[in-house]
Amino acid sequence: MPFKIQKPMRFGDCDLTGIAYHPAYLSMLVDVNEAMFASFGVTWKELMFERHLGLPSVKMNIEFKKPAVYGDVLEFNVHVRRIGKSSLDLYTVVTVEGEVIWTIEQLIVMTSTKDHKSHPWPEDCRKGLELYLHPEMAA
Repeated sequence: MPFKIQKPMRFGDCDLTGIAYHPAYLSMLVDVNEAMFASFGVTWKELMFERHLGLPSVKMNIEFKKPAVYGDVLEFNVHVRRIGKSSLDLYTVVTVEGEVIWTIEQLIVMTSTKDHKSHPWPEDCRKGLELYLHPEMAA
């Protein structure tokens, strides 16, 4: 089962015509990924400031299918395709009323914020991410 969360298209997320401004999507995605970790009890604040770990994206492949507009409610469905030693392969499908608006393939790497080198997943993170694991969706 994917991690699911809804986010509204706010006025500030849109251009002057009321269509979603695509960089706002990336900001929403960061919020969604942070919420996914919080869903299994690991906050990004804890990861960054107590454990000194970061979660940079190293690769993204976005496909826009249809524009979202001001007032739409976007549903994010985050599928964990693979959990590596320090990497995380995600596939997120974003819909409005069941219709796909955009998709993103995202590769995240757990790193140390002290030396910026890759760091193995802590066990609590790995177990939490496994809740959303869908290896059948691997590319």
